[in-house]
Amino acid sequence: MNVTPTELPGVLVIEPRVFGEARGWFKETWNAARYAPHGIPTTFVQDNVSYSIPGVLRGLHYQLPNAQGKLVSVLEGEIYDVAVDIRRGSPTFGRAVGVILSSENHRQLWVPEGFAHGFYVKKPALVGYKVTALYDPKAERAILWSDADLAIEWPGHEPVLSDKDARAPRLKDIPVDLLPRSS
Repeated sequence: MNVTPTELPGVLVIEPRVFGEARGWFKETWNAARYAPHGIPTTFVQDNVSYSIPGVLRGLHYQLPNAQGKLVSVLEGEIYDVAVDIRRGSPTFGRAVGVILSSENHRQLWVPEGFAHGFYVKKPALVGYKVTALYDPKAERAILWSDADLAIEWPGHEPVLSDKDARAPRLKDIPVDLLPRSS
């Protein structure tokens, strides 16, 4: 397994070892003993799977309270996956990092608590993610995907959005008590 830090502290790109042979391939997508030394929690409480067509953008989402860390994988297809540091007091507050995750490159993205997360679908995608806290609809929050201050270079400029994501506020318009603190 190869683990590469990004420009944002704690956000990691993980490349599991893939064992290919004539019948296909095999990979481990989670192993507590291998992931823990890289700062990824050993306890996840929920697994989620979403399917999206090309052009869909989901995000930027976070929960507060009950913040979630997310380990994101693409089971089929391709996405541009993004994490945004929204921790008040963080030296990288408001900065974003994006990576291509696909069923071909086998990469995963670890998005720790305190970061917003979203993705743009490049090819029909089945996305799986493990989370460290249960989904809490009362704590669900969103940031506008096109917030110019975040300077995210999304692959598509007119994505298919949910109503909630289309109406989300810019980061600077979110009250500070609705943003996580840097530890």
